[in-house]
Amino acid sequence: MQPHAHFSGESPQDLYDLGLKADLAMLSQSPITRRRVLSLGLMGVAALLAGCAPIGTPTPPATHAEPGASEAGAAAECVSPIPRETAGPFPGNGAQGPALNVLGRSGVVRPDIRTSLGTGNTAEGVPLRLELTLVRAGGDCGPLPGYAVYLWHCDAQGRYSMYSPGAEDEDYLRGVQAADENGVVTFLTIFPGCYSGRWPHFHFEIYASVEQATGAGNVVHTSQIALPEDICRAVYADARYGASLNNLSRLSLERDSVFRDGWESQMAAVTGSVEEGFLARLTVGAPVS
Repeated sequence: MQPHAHFSGESPQDLYDLGLKADLAMLSQSPITRRRVLSLGLMGVAALLAGCAPIGTPTPPATHAEPGASEAGAAAECVSPIPRETAGPFPGNGAQGPALNVLGRSGVVRPDIRTSLGTGNTAEGVPLRLELTLVRAGGDCGPLPGYAVYLWHCDAQGRYSMYSPGAEDEDYLRGVQAADENGVVTFLTIFPGCYSGRWPHFHFEIYASVEQATGAGNVVHTSQIALPEDICRAVYADARYGASLNNLSRLSLERDSVFRDGWESQMAAVTGSVEEGFLARLTVGAPVS
């Protein structure tokens, strides 16, 4: 089942369970157009999917801000810099040679990272929509529009594309997106599995622009995102996640090699269900001037 359409700026009763087609149609629009669609509710989405842009500029309905959400006109959440972490042994960012550089591949700038660019194979798992709000840590904590995130993570079986046996020819679960005017970066992916020795997580790098991300530019910051234990346990009951539940039972955040020194600023707020998909949000403080 596809994740329900749930976009920053919508009211809680709007647009539930509309599927991937609605997600992708919305992601292709500008923030202003997305707000117009949401203000018209189901009628607006139907018009968008039919190829008709919603008309008028009505005032969006009042919203309930979820943790990490960024809304037009709202003050950005002020946070400390997210800890700098290792990119790990499977970055796929060219650091280990041109053969292991997904950032130079055509199509890597994409909202939906579930399918491999080369083979067309799709990673199976519980759908998850990840929203990161990039803000300038300290100071005014203003949003960082135009900054780019390269995100990567393991599949449901704990394998990393481009590296792990059985996934060497794949490059799914890797992609780049630019932050919108509110600093929000969005990816459609799957819930990552849990492999032996590491708490379930996402890896990401922040760049000053998409051009920097895809052109061997300097990395602004590298970090990781943790996921809540109760959500992980619910997901890992799915047979597609293999040994993930057993692996998780032998781990703790306190003993994890990355998160044991504190994970509060790296723990995503996650809502949703296994049946309908999950939404994970995190405000990321980047140490930029």
